[in-house]
Amino acid sequence: MWTKLRQQLWQWRSLLIITPSVAGLVILLRFTGIIQFLEWAAFDQYVRLRPQEPPEDRIAIVGINEADLHELIGQDYIPDKFLAQLLLKLQAKKPRAIGLDIYRDLPVEPGHADLVKVYQNTTNLIGIHQIIGAGIPPSPILQAKGQIGANGLLIDPDAKVRRGFLSIRDREGKQMWSFAMLLALHYLQPEGIKPPDINAPIYRIGKSTFPAFTGNDGGYVRANDSKYQILLNYRGPQKYFHSVSMKDVLQDNLPPDWGRDRIILVGNVGEIFEDFVFSPFNSGFPLGIERTARVEIHANQISQILSTILNQRPLIKTWSDPLECLWILLWSGVGACLIWQLRTDSMSKISLHQIIEPFLAAIALFGITFLAFLTGWWIPVIPPLLALSGSAIAITAYLAHSAGMIRKTFGRYLTDEVVANLLEQPDGLKLGGERRNITILTSDLRGFTAISERLPAEEVIKIINLYLGYMADVITQYQGTIDEFMGDGILVLFGAPTSREDDAIRAIACAVSMQLAMEPVNQTMQELGLPHLEMGIGINTGEVVVGNIGSEKRSKYGIVGDQVNLTYRIESYSIGGQILISESTLKQVESLVRIAGQKSVQPKGVKQPITIYEIGGIAGKYNLYLHKATEIYLTLSAPLFLQYTVLDGKHIDSNISTGKLIKLSDKGAEIYLEENSVILAPLTNIKLNLLLPNSELFSADMYAKVLAQTTANNYYIHFTNQPPEVEQQLQRIYQSLKSQ
Repeated sequence: MWTKLRQQLWQWRSLLIITPSVAGLVILLRFTGIIQFLEWAAFDQYVRLRPQEPPEDRIAIVGINEADLHELIGQDYIPDKFLAQLLLKLQAKKPRAIGLDIYRDLPVEPGHADLVKVYQNTTNLIGIHQIIGAGIPPSPILQAKGQIGANGLLIDPDAKVRRGFLSIRDREGKQMWSFAMLLALHYLQPEGIKPPDINAPIYRIGKSTFPAFTGNDGGYVRANDSKYQILLNYRGPQKYFHSVSMKDVLQDNLPPDWGRDRIILVGNVGEIFEDFVFSPFNSGFPLGIERTARVEIHANQISQILSTILNQRPLIKTWSDPLECLWILLWSGVGACLIWQLRTDSMSKISLHQIIEPFLAAIALFGITFLAFLTGWWIPVIPPLLALSGSAIAITAYLAHSAGMIRKTFGRYLTDEVVANLLEQPDGLKLGGERRNITILTSDLRGFTAISERLPAEEVIKIINLYLGYMADVITQYQGTIDEFMGDGILVLFGAPTSREDDAIRAIACAVSMQLAMEPVNQTMQELGLPHLEMGIGINTGEVVVGNIGSEKRSKYGIVGDQVNLTYRIESYSIGGQILISESTLKQVESLVRIAGQKSVQPKGVKQPITIYEIGGIAGKYNLYLHKATEIYLTLSAPLFLQYTVLDGKHIDSNISTGKLIKLSDKGAEIYLEENSVILAPLTNIKLNLLLPNSELFSADMYAKVLAQTTANNYYIHFTNQPPEVEQQLQRIYQSLKSQ
């Protein structure tokens, strides 16, 4: 149980790390305030998108505009006389309250005495006091009567009004109701609803509670919450409330019961007054396109208070900070999981699923938060959206990095083309194959089995890695597909998975380059004190089945067919430094290659003899040639006795024959076999032991390949492996013969 859990945690470790990391980064951004402007913009968009509510019939607006001033007064300001007349006309409509949203602290003659009289005789008239900023003193008469409310609008840093006061302290430190709150309380008195204690920590009016705004509510970060504020739940856009002009009131153009039991707001709506602010309904860019009259903002706030108390219309509610953090973490996990589940798809390039699914999740996020907004909840949308996209991008980047690592890892065993075929092609991982005509190259180190038996395993691995490293670079240069490393042997494909017209040409050029690369290999071997290496190469062209071979649990990209076996047979005939090709390969490159020799052989499993050709080089754009030193055979003054056995593949014949080594060259010898010895066919592999000078025992095992039969009992052989001590003695003998 614990082991399986540990395995699961290990497999999902990236997801478990990225999800909280991205969420933590977004939460940090959220509480630094960097993204609060985006969240405000989302809030504004939701306000504009939600269905419009029925008009608020309890509130009406008397707007004073330029036409009123010019037609009624003939000047750009309102004398007290006209304001007094307006208020008397409105009072006659029997409203529950009149809100005068006009700053009037000094007399504006004529008619100031008339206005004072109206102030004194009107008990439901509420004036406004600008407290924030420089402040504008209210009417002293209304202030003395307690009929003054504070201007309760708060402007956010993006110049929009989303909050309003319910109460605020004046400059003397006295708590006073906001303009909207005081008008709403006047309206509620006939309903039997009493005002709350103005100094209470939480206002409860009727059955409704008005929680105070705190600094991190909604999209806000460390906002000033020192006064009793609420988030404004706007009822509608500008000009949403029933409005009439001052001229309509003064000229009695309204029905008699137009203002009965209403709250009537009097305010400036003409551009000349510049008494405008921006609301969520106004365009965000540029800000100067459209604005909302301040009196309409007051109307929205009054409507919000009344609707909450009388109609149970929801206030805008927000989550606590811990709940918001969990919400962000959730969407970070959603984004990460959506991409993580696609990790078994092609990771080397972005798939359609990787784009669509996070996009659909983002739509779901907007849908959930918008539906919540319709019920009165302001749930953050921008931070979880950033977490969703951030974790999706992070997981995608991680998977892309993983794919790169997989490519790099696979690239140690397969070519980039095979890796691309496996990772990117729709059928790349399907089992099965196709018939294709390709050129096959196999190489093998001569006598490496004997070398590996004499050296520690660590040294053997070092030799193989050194040798294969050089060869892999050469093969990659010629766009060969390394299908398999078999110890010191290499199987290379030209024409799979990608077929090209010059597959056979590149295969031969690659083989020549591989033989040339053996020189730096052996230089390094000499510096490391390791034995000299020789490699033989065989090349064949033919039809094979190529594809994914194996089972659903384990498979490999490989080839199957008789032509593969034939290539191995051809390679087995080669000696160190030699490249042998089949006739089918020669037909495709005949005009470009230099033929150094040819032989007719009959490989096991082939009914008829075939001709194989030794390659000395290739012309054309590659222009590569092998340097082949002439073997000089020198006669020994005293022949060396030997015994030998024939090798059949890896099997050693039990029959031991005898003979003499009569001539010696740099890499081979001429031997004489006794009359009753087995006749050796050319290219036969033998194991032999020499009776060296001043020795009474035969040497350690040596290996050689028969090159040709010179007379009935004489053969030329090429040493494929010699024990170091034997090689050193034979070299001394050969050098002494050369110096004579």
